[in-house]
Amino acid sequence: MKLLKALTGVAGAIALTTGSAFADDLRWKMPVAFATNLPGLGSPAAWVADNLTTASDGSIQVRVYEPGKLVPPFDILQSVSDGKVSAGYTWIGYDQGKVPAVPLFAAVPFGMKPWAYIGWYYYGGGHELLQETYHNKGFKVHAQLCGIIGPETAGWYANKIESLDDYKGMKIRFAGLGGKVLEKLGASVTMMPGGELYQALEKGTIDATEFSMPAIDQILGFDQVVKYNLFPGWHQQFTAQYMLINQDEWDGASKSQKALVEASCTAATTLGLAEGEYKNGSVLAGFQEKGVHADQIPTDVLKKLKAVTEEVLEEEASKDADFKKVYESQQEFMKTYKVWDKRAYLPAEL
Repeated sequence: MKLLKALTGVAGAIALTTGSAFADDLRWKMPVAFATNLPGLGSPAAWVADNLTTASDGSIQVRVYEPGKLVPPFDILQSVSDGKVSAGYTWIGYDQGKVPAVPLFAAVPFGMKPWAYIGWYYYGGGHELLQETYHNKGFKVHAQLCGIIGPETAGWYANKIESLDDYKGMKIRFAGLGGKVLEKLGASVTMMPGGELYQALEKGTIDATEFSMPAIDQILGFDQVVKYNLFPGWHQQFTAQYMLINQDEWDGASKSQKALVEASCTAATTLGLAEGEYKNGSVLAGFQEKGVHADQIPTDVLKKLKAVTEEVLEEEASKDADFKKVYESQQEFMKTYKVWDKRAYLPAEL
């Protein structure tokens, strides 16, 4: 596979970062969708920028712009494709209105665990399918998986959620395909950047919100406004972030520069997952001391959510050829992965 072959040459690329290895220096501006102080979600972008400068001996310099400082978070894809900026770092599920298939690369309700997703992405053709998906919709970008975290919470609520009927009429911030599931259940789903959610909850603009995992939600202060936190994060068992690079910029980079970008993003994916797994337990324990109710969704309710999710995925697949192709690829992989997953890992109750 092209991507993995490039990674095998990382040591050589780093050793050749001076002299003729890089024909031209790269100076990229990179707006990000998430504040870089958010562990696992925003922090990989800053790490990648620093690592690229160090590993390339200054040949590659990426300047990170915090959310909204250069490009609005939801405009990153278009800005990179148009060449207004050289690169961007984002959760690509925000662009499902423009590229219907991209949520499958970002977060899938009742989808893969993080390590299963990267298995499919790196070895199952996911990377190539993502490039194809963007190009089929006319976007001039090279997409590089550059961060992943584990499950989110299923949201923060002012009142206890006892059944799916409680979602009817609820004004809730919910992202991606999970948002389409809640719309089917009668919720009024809205999308807004993470930096706006605290104020929206406080003012009552929204009744509830999901955003990310406990280590991030704590920084955003949701526990100060509402006290019901729902688990498990059925809508996002993995959350993947990407570095989007303008296609002309990518094509103009040397093999060594491309290898460093690929290697840095692959390392950032590992570091982001590790950071979240390390921090979430202690943060969640602290929530309970603050009077937050961490409620588990009953199994029968989860089964109903899964049934609605399957309806949504089939509907989306019927409307878009790229969605159908990616969805079928993921489903085919999961047939064999589940055999391994059920037998190899210890049950949660032990």
